[in-house]
Amino acid sequence: MDTPITIEEINYLANVPESLHAAFLRVANGLHERAKYPKEKVLLMLVKMLNDPKKYAYSKNKVTNLAKTVFDLKKAGTEIPLTDAGKELIYNEEAVLTLEEKEPQKKTAFNLREDNLHYAVFGKEHIEEGALAQMETAVSLPISVAGALMPDAHQGYGLPIGGVLATEADKVIPYAVGVDIACRMCMSVFDIPTDYLKREPHFLKKILTENTKFGMGGETARKYDESIMDQAEWEATKTIRSLKDKAYRQLGTSGTGNHFVEWGIVEVFENDPLLNLPKGEYLSLLSHSGSRGFGGNVANYYSKLAMQKTVLPKQAAHLAWLDLNTEEGQEYWIAMNLAGDYASANHHEIHNKMAKSLGEKPLKIIENHHNFAWKEQLADGREVIVHRKGATPAGSDELGIIPGSMAQPGYVIRGKANAASISSASHGAGRLLSRTKAFTTTTRSQMNKILQDNGIQLIGGDLDESPMVYKNIEDVISAQSELVHVLARFSPKIVRMADANRKEGRED
Repeated sequence: MDTPITIEEINYLANVPESLHAAFLRVANGLHERAKYPKEKVLLMLVKMLNDPKKYAYSKNKVTNLAKTVFDLKKAGTEIPLTDAGKELIYNEEAVLTLEEKEPQKKTAFNLREDNLHYAVFGKEHIEEGALAQMETAVSLPISVAGALMPDAHQGYGLPIGGVLATEADKVIPYAVGVDIACRMCMSVFDIPTDYLKREPHFLKKILTENTKFGMGGETARKYDESIMDQAEWEATKTIRSLKDKAYRQLGTSGTGNHFVEWGIVEVFENDPLLNLPKGEYLSLLSHSGSRGFGGNVANYYSKLAMQKTVLPKQAAHLAWLDLNTEEGQEYWIAMNLAGDYASANHHEIHNKMAKSLGEKPLKIIENHHNFAWKEQLADGREVIVHRKGATPAGSDELGIIPGSMAQPGYVIRGKANAASISSASHGAGRLLSRTKAFTTTTRSQMNKILQDNGIQLIGGDLDESPMVYKNIEDVISAQSELVHVLARFSPKIVRMADANRKEGRED
């Protein structure tokens, strides 16, 4: 091991204030001396974090706590700028990530393992057989290390929705991430009395319709903050470059399916230091959507590519993986992470526009995402990639939002880092009926009665998202008491979804 990292080396790349010198040196040399990271890797990691502290503050990584401090400073108006040398390091290392040095992945056939891994199932009585069968297949992959199934689980493609799968640390499965990459929840909590909903419902509906756009082809010309499009990764690969213009046009829009933006009331049950909101009721805005056409195109392209490179038995074909030590694997990893940043920016576009129209700044913004793959450590220290397809990260220092349906409450939770669940929780109530069954077995009058009984105003929406097609959220929350601690309850009141259009596909 070479010499310790000095503050002079760090300040060569960024103008770190003296008050943070000790914190930066502690993190840097912890990684360098104890984790055995090369000095160059540590410095690059710090530069990337300073370039985008929000990204690192809201993800589980080696510099999360330091990133939260830096991001809090930035929100308070104090940004730590990179020097020209730091900017050059970002340009040379982050945009391309040495893709040209990776060999293409060779086509290889694999068999499934005969001794399937044991995996934990939470709320098994609420889970259909098809989802259980899909999970059995997933843990039979030769690269699988651990798995878990959440109580909202139902059958999907490849990995069931509500499935969590840890694989070897250099293998990523595009279909186990999902088609709507980095689909996420975002909540803005306002210091406004909740009776505002009764006093100004027409105004709240007006700004909701003016500042949202739904549908697969949805685009918007008016932007609040388009800085996401300046990230270097948009130039990293041919596939990403080809989708950049589409991504720009769709920035600030929402998809179809179960995507929504809604006004409601959040009731905070206790004074939790992580949530940092006093007990009480607040007017809140909640949104659910993902990475739009950009994420969908990335998922489709690399899922097909993975199936060409990794040949598996028929029942497991959609669980084909890409190797991160190859060109294709690196391309997907860059695109997936960019989709995560882009999905977050989509939500912030909507929330910033709504806050501006309301004339208020939120007291708190909470967000989390699913349909993603994270580099993490299991409880036993093994390095893995954790795929959460329709599952919420639930580490001990992580807040999450688990919605119900348009007529059921959702919950703000704090994770318990349960090892059996791979620090995960459900991402919603989960479907009872497929979309096809919803259209053939439910009626508009049934849906309208439920909405009326619960005091819900719906803009758009269709029978495939009717409240009766979802599991009971209370049952789902009860089934994961070992996984999460409930901090608050959100009750929807004015719900905006995509207009009924059964010829259009669904993005969730």
